[in-house]
Amino acid sequence: MNKLWKRWRAELRGAHSPLMSDAKRRGYANSLYGVADYLALPTGMLLAAPFLLRHLGTAQYGVWILASAAVSSGGMISGSFGDAVIKYVGQCRGRGDRLGVTRIVRNMISINLLLSGILATILWYLAPYVTRHIVQVDLDLRTPCLQSLRVGSGLLLVKSIESVFISTLRAFETYGSTVRIAISSRIAILASALVVSKCGHGVLWIMVATLFISIAGTLVQAIALKNKIGNFSPMPSWDPTIVSDISAFGTFSWLQAIAGVVFSHADRFFVGFFMGAPAIAYYGLCVQAAQPIHGLISSGMHFLFPHLSARLSIASTSEIKRKVTLAIKVNVALVIALSLPVIIFGRYFLTMWIGTAFGQQSPLMFPIIACSFALLGMNVTAHYVLLAAGQVRVVTFLNLLAGVAMLVLMALLIPRHGQPGAAVARLVYGPVTCLTYFCLYTIVWRRNPAELPSHSPRYEAATIGTE
Repeated sequence: MNKLWKRWRAELRGAHSPLMSDAKRRGYANSLYGVADYLALPTGMLLAAPFLLRHLGTAQYGVWILASAAVSSGGMISGSFGDAVIKYVGQCRGRGDRLGVTRIVRNMISINLLLSGILATILWYLAPYVTRHIVQVDLDLRTPCLQSLRVGSGLLLVKSIESVFISTLRAFETYGSTVRIAISSRIAILASALVVSKCGHGVLWIMVATLFISIAGTLVQAIALKNKIGNFSPMPSWDPTIVSDISAFGTFSWLQAIAGVVFSHADRFFVGFFMGAPAIAYYGLCVQAAQPIHGLISSGMHFLFPHLSARLSIASTSEIKRKVTLAIKVNVALVIALSLPVIIFGRYFLTMWIGTAFGQQSPLMFPIIACSFALLGMNVTAHYVLLAAGQVRVVTFLNLLAGVAMLVLMALLIPRHGQPGAAVARLVYGPVTCLTYFCLYTIVWRRNPAELPSHSPRYEAATIGTE
């Protein structure tokens, strides 16, 4: 596998000028920062889980996971236009148009606030209904659960503004500073959760602490952006032309974000709705432990997207075939290397780390969840190649189809089989998204990719973040 990885890197080197070397070093650094940013939260959650379960109890820990999932889901949807920010800010950056960057930032804040405001309002009014179904036994927990979800509504607004600053900084290829701020915020949130639970306070105080830490993190991200572009006004603005351009570009990212929310967070709502808060705690831990199988592969191979976006219009068919074939081989090797140890030994490790209570859960639940992430990890190469080729509609359609199929199966299986039923329903998502390989075969092996017009709308949609 080491030889395969070295060969893959050699294939992607291309030119050897000092300028290109600097660009590649920056790309590799940004890739590593992306992986670190992804790993920070699940790693921290797993490390803190035994302590929090002991001091909060399974029910309150489950409520925290549910409230966090609600905020994360809303944040993914309201912040899904971030790729459009990267694209248009990158264009302004290339022209040296600082005023244009400011206009995009202010209009993007308006769009995100609109989306997050709608989602926050929905969460606020649905909170009593969700609470009644999640907290079915411990009636004293209903009030903290309701209040935690409503604090999450305010947190949604803060996160939507922060995502604008993060996307703008990434458009300037300054991943390092924004990732360091984000990781520091997550560490502070986990530390506050440990302190609050140790002092005998519950999930509500953890959510309040998270809100204030997130506000501080957003302000620091704004200061980092100010240091990059100079003084700017963060006040929302609404320019119909700019909003139209951003919306037209970001619509498919928004739809993909909805599908991502279904796979990443919706299952916990279903488990909580049908089985109550304690069931969410152990099921959520299984998902957090298994999701790096797909997350690490996706983060590590993300550079395929900008690289192939630039090469598809100028490279020969044989070169594209060679690179895509090598990427598929590496993709498969990474899935096997990351998933097999987790599938075989993961449950035993979690039982030792979390405690014997975890070992009393269904023995098949964790291996099945790990398999679902392994199957999803198989589609990474096709996902990025199709985006680079401008086939964003195919990717979006299959992700939405997979999400709907998973939710339908969950609604059927969870009432009968509980948590294992939810785990089995997750298995359908990966194979459906892997149908992208049929489209990939048509593009790469049945047609010359170099014929794709470099200025067509499809190609424009495939160059997110390549500036």
